[in-house]
Amino acid sequence: MKFLFAAGGTGGHINPALAVAQYIRDKYPDSEIIFVGTSDRMEAQLVPAAGFELRTIKISGFQRGFSFSNIKFNVKTAFNIFTSSKEAKKIIKDFGPDVAIGFGGYVSGPVIRTAVKLGVKTVIHEQNAFPGVTNKVLASKVDRVLLTVDDAKKYMKFKNEPVVTGLPVRGELFKANREMAREKFGFDDRPVILSVGGSLGARKINDSITELIAAHREDKSYYHIHAMGKYGAQYMPEELLKRSVSSDAENLRLYEYINNMAECYAACDLVIARSGASTLSELQALGKPSILIPSPNVAENHQYHNAMAMVNRGAAVLIEEKDLNKETLNSAVDKLLSDADKLEEIGKNAKNMAINNSTERIGEIIIYFANNK
Repeated sequence: MKFLFAAGGTGGHINPALAVAQYIRDKYPDSEIIFVGTSDRMEAQLVPAAGFELRTIKISGFQRGFSFSNIKFNVKTAFNIFTSSKEAKKIIKDFGPDVAIGFGGYVSGPVIRTAVKLGVKTVIHEQNAFPGVTNKVLASKVDRVLLTVDDAKKYMKFKNEPVVTGLPVRGELFKANREMAREKFGFDDRPVILSVGGSLGARKINDSITELIAAHREDKSYYHIHAMGKYGAQYMPEELLKRSVSSDAENLRLYEYINNMAECYAACDLVIARSGASTLSELQALGKPSILIPSPNVAENHQYHNAMAMVNRGAAVLIEEKDLNKETLNSAVDKLLSDADKLEEIGKNAKNMAINNSTERIGEIIIYFANNK
């Protein structure tokens, strides 16, 4: 059997696709699997590192605004959309896949559209509660649409009935032990907050976390693990020092980027984070209560819809970025950490949303179509 995966741009698109591809390779070692992506985004590193072949096309998204640089970039994008379909057609014809699977990113559009035109069985996976434009268009053309959450159904028209599969979660997250993780960090029985503002470090989140940490510099009533991000690391320690907080305070663990997320999740009692699909799937799988701060700078405002899918089920607390400040965040944190029953309830509701065999579900549907082309 031959499988073609199209995924690119961010780890949120690529890593779930890699997890499913690995599942198929483990079950059918003789199967042939390739990925289609770009040569200048994360897939160029992640896919070969996972042991899969990557074939590339040139594709990018449109930029908002009417500056000269944006217009110039968008003209190039329009040209790439035309040429990428030709590139995708050549790859598909040369490889001859039994099924083509789109996991998102700009690359999925031309690859899956071309596969449909060539009569190849096609499957797409939509991560978000509010689907992107590309998947909305593809949904009525592909053989099967897979959804992370049921909420996405109302925004799409389907050729065939969709299947809610959830989103694959990294297996290593389940391996960490709470007691061992807290011992490794040197934590006692005080509550632990884990906060993450993205790989670059969202300024407004970092500023609010700075004020939250400063508000408890005297009582040290909880521990705080915070990922500052690339830019946050350049200013946040200094901002804390202005508030009489040392970045190596006994109850504080500051990182530019967290490399031991499994242990951080295991140790924590409350998570403060954005609401990308992968993050929410992790919170659900681990049953972690959270305060979600959706990024307003994403297509279709999909992080807000992702967060609301949890909030509407009592599985998280929402603070929109426009409402985020030291008062709103401090109040939400203090309210949750002072109410153990509420914290436990939110965690249980998150756990109830989890689909823990997502990789297998997605893999088996893909294998079915490969066997019934």
